[in-house]
Amino acid sequence: MAPALSVIDHVHVFVSDRVAAEAWYHRILGFKRLPHLEFWAADGGPLTLANAASSIHLALFEKSREKCRSTVALGAGATEFLAWRTHLRSAFGRDIEVVDHRVAWSLYFEDPDGNPFEITSYEYDAVSARLREAGA
Repeated sequence: MAPALSVIDHVHVFVSDRVAAEAWYHRILGFKRLPHLEFWAADGGPLTLANAASSIHLALFEKSREKCRSTVALGAGATEFLAWRTHLRSAFGRDIEVVDHRVAWSLYFEDPDGNPFEITSYEYDAVSARLREAGA
């Protein structure tokens, strides 16, 4: 039997321009660099960003754009999910489709390098009711 794991420590994300990517991840997701790990970014290492709670870490590696097959899925409660929908609509200047998975709701988007992201809520009934109220 495999030993227990506690969390996903970080996800590697490949970007063509780390400076631009860092600005995008801050503007769209609110992530900021971790100063105590900045030294890793030298000589092609990762630039590590985190959410405000430091519970989600992304390691940005500079590399030419490639087709990505992995989606980074982030979880949110119903209220936060709907706030993310509003935030993403404003940030991207367009509507973000809400996808009904019959047990969860998801929002899908990509960073400027084509890395796919998803925000999901398993508070299905609460999201459904709020979407109906909003006429969505």
